[in-house]
Amino acid sequence: MSSSSGQSQFRYTQTPSKVLHLRNLPWECTEEELVELCKPFGRIVNTKCNVGANRNQAFVEFVDLNQAISMVSYFASSSEPAQVRGKSVYIQYSNRHEIVNNKSSGDIAGNVLLVTIEGVEAGDVSIDVIHLVFSAFGYVHKIATFEKAAGFQALIQFTDAETAASARNALDGRSIPRYLLPEHVDSCHLRISYSAHTDLNIKFQSHRSRDYTNPYLPVNPSAIEGTTQSVLGPDGKKVEPESNVLLASIENMQYAVTVDVLHTVFSAFGTVQKIAIFEKNGGMQALIQYPDVATASVAKESLEGHCIYDGGYCKLHMSYSRHTDLTIKAHNDRSRDYTIPFSALPPMQQPMPLPPAPGGWQNPQYTSMHVGNEYSAGAHMQPPGGQASSWDPRMQASRPNYVSGPGTIPGQAYGPPPNPPNGSAPC
Repeated sequence: MSSSSGQSQFRYTQTPSKVLHLRNLPWECTEEELVELCKPFGRIVNTKCNVGANRNQAFVEFVDLNQAISMVSYFASSSEPAQVRGKSVYIQYSNRHEIVNNKSSGDIAGNVLLVTIEGVEAGDVSIDVIHLVFSAFGYVHKIATFEKAAGFQALIQFTDAETAASARNALDGRSIPRYLLPEHVDSCHLRISYSAHTDLNIKFQSHRSRDYTNPYLPVNPSAIEGTTQSVLGPDGKKVEPESNVLLASIENMQYAVTVDVLHTVFSAFGTVQKIAIFEKNGGMQALIQYPDVATASVAKESLEGHCIYDGGYCKLHMSYSRHTDLTIKAHNDRSRDYTIPFSALPPMQQPMPLPPAPGGWQNPQYTSMHVGNEYSAGAHMQPPGGQASSWDPRMQASRPNYVSGPGTIPGQAYGPPPNPPNGSAPC
């Protein structure tokens, strides 16, 4: 970055402050977006968004002065400016030394509660647990969670002030039931006041925010797999909470992976209800939903570390998702809801039968069938010379004795395409 551009983006003459002033932000920049930009440099304890006549400025308060200095220094010397949604953001120290939000005193009744959960970290109490506790008093419209100087907090929106008041009167000073907390949390207390908000602005469904009134609200891809509640096993180590939805991370992507490919792989263990493919941090991931946790557990254990194609291509790394029921809005090569009959889909979203692939391989959706634990598969494509044949899904009938061979996975009904994209044969 040239000195002239650096001077236009930073003001060195200002006295450092733990509060930074950010300008040229995109329209209605959210608190989540600000925290995502700033959190590599330290802990954010307060924010003030959508400031100024054009609502394109914001203030961010770090817990420590050195963290704010670190962020300013980094972008002052970087050749790449700070960016949010592709827009260059200008950063400078603020004249203020703390952010004071002009909200109500907390005693004026409203339909939105401000809840401080004392004695826990952000990952200890999930948004689903918060919803479970507060929905006992009435319909919860929206929830937004965040970290402030006071600790882990949540805004909870009810239909009216009367419902919010009943929840506040019953829960203020009380603890979340012990069975809903991880074992390493001894106790936690709820401190509840009223918020000045009346209608929370939730832009994405995520592990930090939820709008229960809008099932069509998009899921934030960057937050689809957020911090999950920690559970400790008998040995004191963290245990991954089980789920009927699996998260598959796919590495060494030499060949295309579509919902049809994933359906072939994962249906070897049971009925696959839904699949959603997305990109995160430059890699491809997929969510696969089964009817129950037991089926998902078997698939996770069997598929971890295995490759969809011979030669080490499209290697799977499996974990449990915190989702339990995926929302599928489009039926294409990246998302599919198999619980909806094809005839019930709009004509433009009905998957079309694919033509036979080289070597005689057929689309598994139209050439294989799953009934209980029995399978009939279509023609198998022969892998290139010198490679072992792919595993036959009909072997799944003897699942307890199955040990997968190196380089192949259960449910794989085909080998790699004849030629990799780069023109070289797989090793």
